[in-house]
Amino acid sequence: MKKVALLILIVIMLMSYSVSYIFADVTTCAKAAIVMDVKTGRVLYSKNADQKLAMASTTKIMTTLVAIESGRLSETVTVSKKAAYTEGSSIYLKEGEKITVEELLYGIMLRSGNDASVAVAEHLGGSVAGFVEMMNAKAKEIGALNTSFANPHGLDDPQHYTTAYDLALITSYALRNAKFADIVKTKRKTISGPPDVDWDRSLMNKNKMLWQFDGGDGVKTGYTSKAGRCLVSSATRENWQLCSVVLNCGPMWEESANLLNYAFKNYTKQRVVNSSDIYQQLKVFGGKQDIVGIKPTHDFYMPIKQAELDKLIFIPALKFNNTAPIVKGSKAGDLKIYLGNEYLGSVELAYNQSIESKDPMYHFRKIFRSITD
Repeated sequence: MKKVALLILIVIMLMSYSVSYIFADVTTCAKAAIVMDVKTGRVLYSKNADQKLAMASTTKIMTTLVAIESGRLSETVTVSKKAAYTEGSSIYLKEGEKITVEELLYGIMLRSGNDASVAVAEHLGGSVAGFVEMMNAKAKEIGALNTSFANPHGLDDPQHYTTAYDLALITSYALRNAKFADIVKTKRKTISGPPDVDWDRSLMNKNKMLWQFDGGDGVKTGYTSKAGRCLVSSATRENWQLCSVVLNCGPMWEESANLLNYAFKNYTKQRVVNSSDIYQQLKVFGGKQDIVGIKPTHDFYMPIKQAELDKLIFIPALKFNNTAPIVKGSKAGDLKIYLGNEYLGSVELAYNQSIESKDPMYHFRKIFRSITD
């Protein structure tokens, strides 16, 4: 009897193992992690994505974004003593050295220069505190509502934290900026050296994903004792860009690669709305024609699993009264797209042709305007 009970227990354990293996598409030892589609913001994987955690030097994503959006990249920065002596990772700036904002951003994103971060913050914000206000304002604008910046470099501070979701949101926003995208995918860059030497600084990007991962094109590493090892990565394959975040993750390179590969393997970028299709025919009131077609103004692409295609729901929000005259291309409403209860986005709907009114007074006014113009 005991042998039978033991056999049953072993079978149950094996069944449990098999079930967990089947449904565990991907796992990570990161304290928090996420994979997000850069263009749409759709979350393809998450773990503790809303947990507030230290972010280390991934902070510099926001530092660089704010600096780029200032439009002051060509300005010359005079490095302060405070900047030159900032602790931690450095590009070895010297007090009184003059260097452009743009050069400093390469030092920030390729070599994680804390000194460069302070120099940029002081120059653009008037002070570090002033620049931090700009960072926090930008975070709120983007929608990163569970993020708080206390400095521009990421050294530990009780008031300095983010979530995996917020950091992916910030990064996806930043990657849509061409200058930011260009900086973070740069593998090597030469910038000005100190004034008292005859050599320039040669920077090599610390981000191994650029060198080792198929399609890798960013973004930023980070480490402090409190934050642990952190990595924000991006990769593009077949014109489809994903962003991944792992916070407090020992094997950050391997885990980030696994998460991105999982998303690329299990999802495909598909056109779920075709701008060439007539979506619907609407009745026209008072027009020379009784019917007008409406079309999406642009294609809508979404990363989606094959099994999810049948779960897509399209809900139109149309103008109540389609009265002539109607102008081709003018807005007829919006098409909202859902996957079950998950809102994916919307596409504007427009009339596919112009329709004149059959009211005689409309034509009289039209002739009168043509004469008087």
